Amino acid sequence: MNDTPGWASPGSAASDGQEPGASGPAEPADRPDPAQQPGTDPQGSGPKWSKDQPPPGQWSAPTAPQAPGQSPPPPPPPGPGWGTHPPAGPGGHGGYGGGHPRYGAPGPGPWGRGWGGPPPAAKPGVIPLRPLGVGEILDGAVSTMRTYWRTVLGISLTVAVVTEIFVILLQGLVLNDRLDTEALDDPNATLSELTRATGDALISSSVILLISVIGAIIATALLTTVTSRAVLGKSVTTGEAWRDARPQVLQLFGLLFLLLLMTFGVVLAGAVPGILVAATGAGAAGGALTIFGMLGAGIVALWLWFRFSLASPALMLEKQGIMKSLSRSAKLVRGSWWRVFGIQLLATIIANVIAAIVVIPFTFLAGAVSGDGAASFLNGTTEFGWTFLIISGVGSVIGSMITFPITAGVTVLLYIDQRIRREALDLELARAAGVQNYGTGTPGS
Repeated sequence: MNDTPGWASPGSAASDGQEPGASGPAEPADRPDPAQQPGTDPQGSGPKWSKDQPPPGQWSAPTAPQAPGQSPPPPPPPGPGWGTHPPAGPGGHGGYGGGHPRYGAPGPGPWGRGWGGPPPAAKPGVIPLRPLGVGEILDGAVSTMRTYWRTVLGISLTVAVVTEIFVILLQGLVLNDRLDTEALDDPNATLSELTRATGDALISSSVILLISVIGAIIATALLTTVTSRAVLGKSVTTGEAWRDARPQVLQLFGLLFLLLLMTFGVVLAGAVPGILVAATGAGAAGGALTIFGMLGAGIVALWLWFRFSLASPALMLEKQGIMKSLSRSAKLVRGSWWRVFGIQLLATIIANVIAAIVVIPFTFLAGAVSGDGAASFLNGTTEFGWTFLIISGVGSVIGSMITFPITAGVTVLLYIDQRIRREALDLELARAAGVQNYGTGTPGS
């Protein structure tokens, strides 16, 4: 048995309640013994019924003989909570799905104590083993970062430092010399100058965003092992996380390249008609068509991105190939796109708001220390000095140490939640965590 949540085969379902080894339907527990039926000769001579019998289906429970004029005694009152929940079937099913613990056990008394609702789900780690709510997913991501902070922050710091070094070098050595956005602050700039400056600004922002996305996906891959172990209540070191993720790193980069190619390809395809119209001489019409085409294609690209947003944890935990991981993500997200989109968007907003509290003061500090950087920052240009880039980069590293664990944890927990809902993965998680009797009617730990 492995200890990462990729054990259950895709599409596995919960048990149907039949006991192992049973060869037929269970015999009702309340069926009377033929040897004890009234009217049967205990010596085995056969039934000795009266010839005059009441119609079938109208039998009533036998009662003690009543004295003339005496009213029959009232039936015993039901116990507290009678009728709140029906008892579980012979297989012990009830609660969240196949194989899950039943609602409770009847207490002493003539009619039982009643049913007090479902027992709390087993929680060996940072989440309960059942379908999760939005708050539980966010809390699980934060709890993972808080409980295993050495490993989580070590991975996040390493990825954030490497990513920020690339951003600083690219900004200082390439983008400052190749791109010019000063026309955006010139009220006398021509339309062609504004168009070129806008394009340069978009290129600069897109390249930096691309590097940040790559860093976030790598952090998600490395933190996947940490989060999956945290669900089981087991710790993992940075070295163990790397050894587990290393065999899948090349496929992860292939998956990343394919996702980015698909996303930017869709947006570019939406802009092509407008570009062709503009090339024929209709500049205004071509520009408008390009903008609307990119907006429409952007919506399609957004839908595709979140449809395949669970491919990374599927690739890391199930050890699947690239195409199989994309297929798994599409299957898990199908019918829940808005939920996956909303939760990931909410997590991103929360993480970036928290990170902004750290990044913004460093940005203003960098602007105050570096005169050229401050002027560039206040004018909205992309030309920053090295001092400004380094000081603001320190703030970005600290902010990434916060955003990476939250967004990565939410992605992994969303993947686990979708598999719990569709494939009863909680049963496999409970067995891997050592939860005794989980799914047999008496949860334990």
